[in-house]
Amino acid sequence: MDTEAQHTERDRSSTPADGVEEEGSRSARRYGGRRRSPMSLRTAGVIGGACAVFVLLLSHFVVQPFQIPSGSMEPTLQVGDRVMVNKLAYRFGAEPRRGDVIVFDGTGSFVPEGVTENPVSSVVREGLAALGLAEPAETDFVKRVVGVGGDRVVCCDKGGRVEVNGVPVDERYLHSDGGPSEVAFDIVVPEATLWVMGDHRSNSRDSRDHLGQPGGGMVPVDMVIGRADWIGWPVGRWSGIDPTGAFSGVPDAPPGGAHG
Repeated sequence: MDTEAQHTERDRSSTPADGVEEEGSRSARRYGGRRRSPMSLRTAGVIGGACAVFVLLLSHFVVQPFQIPSGSMEPTLQVGDRVMVNKLAYRFGAEPRRGDVIVFDGTGSFVPEGVTENPVSSVVREGLAALGLAEPAETDFVKRVVGVGGDRVVCCDKGGRVEVNGVPVDERYLHSDGGPSEVAFDIVVPEATLWVMGDHRSNSRDSRDHLGQPGGGMVPVDMVIGRADWIGWPVGRWSGIDPTGAFSGVPDAPPGGAHG
């Protein structure tokens, strides 16, 4: 018997087996290298926390959703609208102008000082409000600027219109129910404050309702949170809140606040 031939056959027959084993090892390494363990809860938590911090910082410093809680600004804004409040609008020296739709903190003007909310519910509400998922604080309001510092605002002229510095204002944005105002007034806006009113005058508690109170219904400029520039929700109402030309003919207040 040729033992050398037998050994040769054995060696050849063992080669495929070794090749299969080696190939299997390569496959295991190759496919094993592709496997990825699911994202850990810790990693997901870190990513979620970072996103939440980013959104809160954006909401605090740049733009904040604000849910409209009432019909005081109809038809411009509807109940349930989420408006995007531009917090940079008055951040670099600019001030609110007549016709701007603003969001402001009414503490000390529309709401008495010292009114507080439960601390726990306040934190939860502020977090949800920052995402536009909850109504704003009871001290936050959205209104339209009608008079700025030095202006004389009167209601109403013979045509039933509001006058600013002697010029009647054609307020086409108003709700048809009630007209410019059922309350007569004649005021001069102190410097660094604003006279504000809702667009649905018969359904709005605004500067007119605080005439006899400390501050006379005026909103300090430094209590303005920002300007409402866009309607972001619902989808069917996506739009910008366009500036109005109603006050384009109104002159600046006379120097020294003198009014005839």
